[in-house]
Amino acid sequence: MSQEIRHFSVLLIEDNRDIAESIADFLEPRDFAVDYAADGITGMHLAVTHGYDVIVLDIMLPGADGLAVCRKLRDEARRDTPILMLTARDTLEDKITGLEAGADDYLVKPFEIRELEARLRTLVRRHRGVVAPETYQVADLALDLATQQATRSGRTLVLTPIGFRLLTALMRASPRVVSRAELERQVWGEVPPDSDALRSHLYNLRKAIDRPFDRPLLHTVSARGYRLADDGAR
Repeated sequence: MSQEIRHFSVLLIEDNRDIAESIADFLEPRDFAVDYAADGITGMHLAVTHGYDVIVLDIMLPGADGLAVCRKLRDEARRDTPILMLTARDTLEDKITGLEAGADDYLVKPFEIRELEARLRTLVRRHRGVVAPETYQVADLALDLATQQATRSGRTLVLTPIGFRLLTALMRASPRVVSRAELERQVWGEVPPDSDALRSHLYNLRKAIDRPFDRPLLHTVSARGYRLADDGAR
């Protein structure tokens, strides 16, 4: 095995050997070192014992399905490794379920492998990004970029990595409206997600920062975008 230092380490959890081999054959010459697991239990073990840059996770897996693996990584192992889910399920509810489990991105089979590579690079780049220590406050909602923590009324909020980046963009812009295109560019860079991904992540973000509390701070501004503010949408 080559001792060359790779730029990215990927854990691929996929039970379809043909798909797994195609992905690995494409990624490995392109600065990705790929480890492979064919079932959820093995994938979970590798994910908690190795420091991967990104995880590609199929939903339909033997042993433990991808949703269960994702939840355990987030809730029990407390790993924030970016996770891209692969699935044949393409309804909005399926996507919301995957994102609620802790996934950062969602790619529907069949997919273009070059798009998979681009999405993985974007996830790794965003996750590796160095942020300056700074805090933001909107009403009783606080965001500390140094500690990567968000709180409201003193209660720590549980956010996905994508949710955290969305909240950061909205709080930096507050109280102005941020367009859909601007949010997508700040979170996903030059590779925009499919049409439902932003809406799904914002749905989860709203659940985390607004629903347990008395008044909403995240507002949808018709035909313009989204706004985080204490006084309602303008």
